[in-house]
Amino acid sequence: MSISATNVVPDREGEDQEQPATGGPHRARRPVHQRKGAYIAWPRPVRLRHSEPVDNQRSPLGADFIPGLDLSRILYEEAVRPVLDSAYPGLRYAAARVGSGSEVLGFDTARSADHEWGPRLNLFLAPDDAAEHGAELHRLLAERLPKQVRGWPTHFRHADPEVPIGQMELTQGAVNHRVSVDGLGDWLSAQLGTDAATADGPTVRDWLAMPQQRLAEVTGGAVFHDGPGGPGAAGTLGAVRARLAWYPEQVWRYLLACQWQRISQEEALVGRCAEVGDDLGSAVVAARLVRDLMRLCLLLERSYAPYGKWLGSAFGRLAVADALKPSLAGVLAATRYPVRERHLCDAYEYVAGLQNASGLAAPVDPARRPYHGRPFQVLHAERFARALAATVTDPELRGLPLTGGVDQWADSTDFLGLGGPRRAAVDALARTVTRSP
Repeated sequence: MSISATNVVPDREGEDQEQPATGGPHRARRPVHQRKGAYIAWPRPVRLRHSEPVDNQRSPLGADFIPGLDLSRILYEEAVRPVLDSAYPGLRYAAARVGSGSEVLGFDTARSADHEWGPRLNLFLAPDDAAEHGAELHRLLAERLPKQVRGWPTHFRHADPEVPIGQMELTQGAVNHRVSVDGLGDWLSAQLGTDAATADGPTVRDWLAMPQQRLAEVTGGAVFHDGPGGPGAAGTLGAVRARLAWYPEQVWRYLLACQWQRISQEEALVGRCAEVGDDLGSAVVAARLVRDLMRLCLLLERSYAPYGKWLGSAFGRLAVADALKPSLAGVLAATRYPVRERHLCDAYEYVAGLQNASGLAAPVDPARRPYHGRPFQVLHAERFARALAATVTDPELRGLPLTGGVDQWADSTDFLGLGGPRRAAVDALARTVTRSP
């Protein structure tokens, strides 16, 4: 894959351009992105060259792209349900497309079809039925499913033994399908680290140990059938999804306080890095703050934040996105600290206004201000953290440090995929009784 480069035009107002030095024999070199013949891939659109344009990619049978959730619905209605009705009449089950996969979050494109995308489905059974019929049902589907659905193969092969990623391929024999068959409680435990289908539901620590990406995977996607009585001990799959649709209010307030606290930890570092001549470091810290602001906006609008690949796409769906994007893009595009700081402070003030308008805590002055005696403009975001923390009345949450949920302080996808270690880490933090600020 090669990147088709694009010339970059100067900043709109010329404010972000490095000016030639005066008073000496040497003149400052123009920034790389302003030199003749120089190229940069951002913020102008990037065009990717592939053997075939992504929007025109087709299935191995030449079928046009179908959004994954639509393909899953067709698979269920036209192929899986007839098998269940014939072989297991009266079986209680739920049929859905949830869990991993870009289509579950609604972000799949034709590019997604290159791995672990295609006719996929989740079947959930009651615990006893899963133990008794699960393996046989999986085998039966391998024998009876059609070889393709609307031109998309139901068989998945592993092209590389070292990388067990499924790719669609036609086959003459039984299909290696992607219809999973699980007990709902077992699947939830594997996905979230806790069985959220139980009557008691998630505890406070359970909520803190569940990454937002995983919660989005459980509550996103689509449910195609949720039979009478449902497969779970506490009712239907729909009831579980409704319970997990958003945090309990006390947990939400705590997580918001922790997200503001994250911002307070680094907002002064943008200026300090620049002051010592480390403009690259200043830009890196600023980019981290942009990410934290995006995640804060998702929290404020009650939307689970996905992992890095889809964070910007999820942010783009928010009501605040159009108003805030210019400031955030300005931070990332800036090549001088004063411009970077101005755009950051514009974003701080806007999001602070949203926080005040939410009514979740006492209003706090949203104006930028100096960082103590240093010449850096910041929000002092810890003020918002304190205001929100003061509204947290749950005794278990009030005793915690302002560190937040597991994915507010850890972003390794490998770690966040490990339910046991996630919960152990949250329990360890819970043993810390000193909270700041």
